[in-house]
Parts: sequence; structure tokens; C-alpha cells
Amino acid sequence: LAGRESGDVLRQLEHRISRLEGVLRLNKMITESRGKVFATNGKNADFDATLEKCREAGGSIATPRNPGENDAILYFVKYFNTYAYLGIKQSPIPGKFQLLNGAQLNYTNWYANEPSGKGEE
Repeated sequence: LAGRESGDVLRQLEHRISRLEGVLRLNKMITESRGKVFATNGKNADFDATLEKCREAGGSIATPRNPGENDAILYFVKYFNTYAYLGIKQSPIPGKFQLLNGAQLNYTNWYANEPSGKGEE
């Protein structure tokens, strides 16, 4: 496209994206932290189904990497009065946890003595 036409197309796309984000925010389906978008469909599912839905949407299961991202996830937990799965799993070392890809965790915000491995974490 010519320079002016491509600029018009970009403005139209930005406008449409802004409208869609507005609708999703009104319905409490997305929130943001430092430019990263966190989204939910508001439905309950098991971990594997949640992981698959995130992949289908072109994203990944939420993994908080700082307090702001933790608060973004907590927003959904409070609003929907439910739990949230995180992209974290137990490592081969008992009591230690890692990202789903095996990388080391650099941020945690757990209560004392948690996760304990007892009940639902």
C-alpha cells in the first residue's frame, strides 16, 4: 500500500482494537500490566484445558513475573471468586517450583509455608 493508505489502514486497525479492548474491559474479560494483556473467558476448566485454550488464543497460561502481573491475575480471582492456574510446576527437587518450560522462577508471592503440596494449591 502507498504511504497514506497504509497509515489509514493502521489507524483503522488501532481504532478497532481499541473498541474491542474496551468491550472486553467492560465485561471484565481482560486487564493489563506493563503492556502485557491478561485475559479470561470466565469459565471453569481443568489445567490442561486451560493451557490448551491459552495456546489456541495465541498466548500462554499466566505466569506472574512481578507484583503488577500478580495483581492482574488476582483481579480475575477476586472478580470471578475462583482460583487461577499459573504457568508454574513442581521441579524435580521436592518443594521447589519452576516455569512450565523448566526455567527457574524469578518471582514468587506465596504465603508462608506455601505451596505445601497439601490439597489444592
